[in-house]
Amino acid sequence: MNGMIECSVCHSKLVSPNTKTVSRAYDQHRSKISSKYRALNVLLVVGDCTLVGLQPILVFMSKVDGSFKFSPISVNFLTEVAKVIFAIAMLLFQARHQKIGEKPLLSVSTFIQAARSNVLLAVPAFLYAINNYLKFIMQLYFNPATVKMLSNLKVLVIAVLLRIIMRRRFSVIQWEALALLLIGISVNHLRSLPEGTTALGLPVATGVYMYTLIFVTVPSLASVYNEYALKSQFETSIYLQNLFLYGYGAIFNFLAIVGTAIFKGTSSFDILEGHSKATMFLICNNAAQGILSSFFFKYADTILKKYSSTVATIFTGIASAALFGHTLTINFILGISIVFISMHQFFSPLSKVKDEPQNGTMEMMDVHNNHKSRDSSSINMAAGANEDASHRVEADERQPLLPI
Repeated sequence: MNGMIECSVCHSKLVSPNTKTVSRAYDQHRSKISSKYRALNVLLVVGDCTLVGLQPILVFMSKVDGSFKFSPISVNFLTEVAKVIFAIAMLLFQARHQKIGEKPLLSVSTFIQAARSNVLLAVPAFLYAINNYLKFIMQLYFNPATVKMLSNLKVLVIAVLLRIIMRRRFSVIQWEALALLLIGISVNHLRSLPEGTTALGLPVATGVYMYTLIFVTVPSLASVYNEYALKSQFETSIYLQNLFLYGYGAIFNFLAIVGTAIFKGTSSFDILEGHSKATMFLICNNAAQGILSSFFFKYADTILKKYSSTVATIFTGIASAALFGHTLTINFILGISIVFISMHQFFSPLSKVKDEPQNGTMEMMDVHNNHKSRDSSSINMAAGANEDASHRVEADERQPLLPI
């Protein structure tokens, strides 16, 4: 009541967790992180750089004569199905290796309780379904390197959303680093737009700018909500959370396929039409990228996830130049240099936010001080009573005895 919860063991009063306490709990976890989790972060960054770097290249290879012969929604649906299969397989593996006494993962009660607690995952699933379609639209107007540079604009939007939704704290130096990142991205701007093309019947610049705005805002909001949903139910198995997230995603994409079939005819309901080996690799890469992202959001940080994606820009640019003949301009090289300076500045120990006293700790200190003051008051009262009693005894001894 009144934002307070009671510990079931010691019956202490604590402030109930909210977005601020979730954020500060993560800050404490990050400050006390072990070498095991550091190694996990390194593996996450390396894997993310590889998968994110390959994604726009595979999308580019999937195009035929500058367009897609398959439905992008079908690729997104098959990707979500692949992730659901992976989540189920890992849940079965985890259930077989549970220790005696642990709560069973595959029981009906556990599944229903986890589904109710993680219903918020439907929000990022819906936003991801929109974003995954926008990825293909962006590929029609930009080369892979430029798409990666534009996607890095999400970093600043994510930082603002983290500050608003999760009450994450950033120092002045870190905000300056994010601004520097935007400068680096702006150096290599909209240079690959085909001239004379149109989008949605609008002038091409207007259409592309609108796509870019949605392309930056929607996944940023999805990432922040995803991190909050995963961390707020930290005790739930990540594979069970992934099952809900990917299940919602598969449902939303299937509804989109049904809607497309209604408007364009039943022929568009064939989800395997127009697919090639490149699209199969694209589906596997997108599935692995989504699975890796969930580990980022639960055990690491959304900002770290987006910064690691900027490193993939180098790989994407070099591979794009080697495979498709795209030139690496001086703007691209300068932009990447500024991005690296921004990364170093953001994660520098000098840019860390100073710890503030937490609400729960202050509450415990207040309770402890109140108990202490009450105990000291009781001791003083008892001491005073004993002193008065001793004075009365001494006074009685000094009075002469009266005859009976």
